[in-house]
Amino acid sequence: MSKDNDKEALENKKPIFRDLNADDPDPETTEIESACINCFRSGKTRLLLTKIPFFKEVIVMSFKCEQCGYENSEIQSASEIQKKGVRIELNVITPQDLNRRVVRSDYTSVSIPEVELEIPSQSQKGEVTTVEGIIDRAIRGLSQDQDKRRIDHPDAATAIDAFIEKLASLKDLKINFTLILEDISGNSFIENPFAPSSDTNCKTQQFERRKEQDQVLGLYSDEDVADEESNESKGKHLLKPIAEDAWGINDLHGEEVVIMATVCEACGAKTNEVKSGGGIEEKGTRFEVQVESIEDLTRDVLKSETCSLTIPELDCEVGPSALGGRFTTIEGILVAMKDQLQSEGCLFQDSADEDIKKRLKSVIDKFDQILALELKVTLVLDDPAGNSYVQSLVDGDSDVDKKLKITNYERSFDQNEELGLNDIKTENY
Repeated sequence: MSKDNDKEALENKKPIFRDLNADDPDPETTEIESACINCFRSGKTRLLLTKIPFFKEVIVMSFKCEQCGYENSEIQSASEIQKKGVRIELNVITPQDLNRRVVRSDYTSVSIPEVELEIPSQSQKGEVTTVEGIIDRAIRGLSQDQDKRRIDHPDAATAIDAFIEKLASLKDLKINFTLILEDISGNSFIENPFAPSSDTNCKTQQFERRKEQDQVLGLYSDEDVADEESNESKGKHLLKPIAEDAWGINDLHGEEVVIMATVCEACGAKTNEVKSGGGIEEKGTRFEVQVESIEDLTRDVLKSETCSLTIPELDCEVGPSALGGRFTTIEGILVAMKDQLQSEGCLFQDSADEDIKKRLKSVIDKFDQILALELKVTLVLDDPAGNSYVQSLVDGDSDVDKKLKITNYERSFDQNEELGLNDIKTENY
């Protein structure tokens, strides 16, 4: 095959995970004949591999039996299990909060403390739904067999009816309530209707999994699959201790960061990522850079994977995980923020509200103005781990860069919790 044919094949090749878009004439769904669990006759399962903007790749599955009319749908994450679990806490105050889209995996537990509702992990299949949809599903589950229960167990049926009324009152917003998702796989998500601005009603925290939670996900260490004596005799330990005198200070000098780059010779795609090679600093670091001239755009920036970005003038905030770690410039950071907003588009593409689309387009237009130096802004890099860096444009310790403000601060308890520092014990162990 010639190079021209190779190039044409690459251009015509469609991605495995396609954007979720109703205008796509060829969504490439896969149909599989499956047994119906209701009537045990043959039905069809349809699989769609797609991407959820601002989130990740998922597999949407839908089953329908033409014989008895039974239908079922669920969602599974196509991404790898995340390094940390995630806990999302949403304060539901307005009807707009009820309409927020929710992605939950099989490993997500759901709770609403105000009505003492708890849905355990792995008790329901993963799904794409809304906050109101979660309540509706709970009501449908509780309503099953109520007629029979009123005859056999009237007291229990009365208590369940009262609880269903409580859940229904949540949809009328008679009281404000809190929806809590806790997912040990880290693959759950609640829509931010204010994107790309920060979401004041929703709080997201990552947490370190316990050993038991890793095993639920099928993640086992070397010690879990073999006893320690066998490991020691066969040398199968994944991690081995280093002697105290194995590394001197001279050996460690310069071991600051690891820079990784990938280039595809077939299509030319390039990626780069930076990870800290050192430990977490004693204090967090906050950089405030005024972007007003071409010199400001050329400043070198080392953004770690724990560093968040904010542009107060645009009310725009990007979390630490969104852009990952990277070594670039101020201009490169701004272009990356703009490209992510532009490439991902509005949340759920065609189903997004017109107001969200207009707001997002307005923010993207302002990024163009910043890059053209028509709009002066402040770029804030906040790294609780203290592993980020912004270049100063002045020489010497006596000179002060008036456009760069650096603040070292004490981390909060929540920040230490996300970094896994609260449970670390380094003395008397």
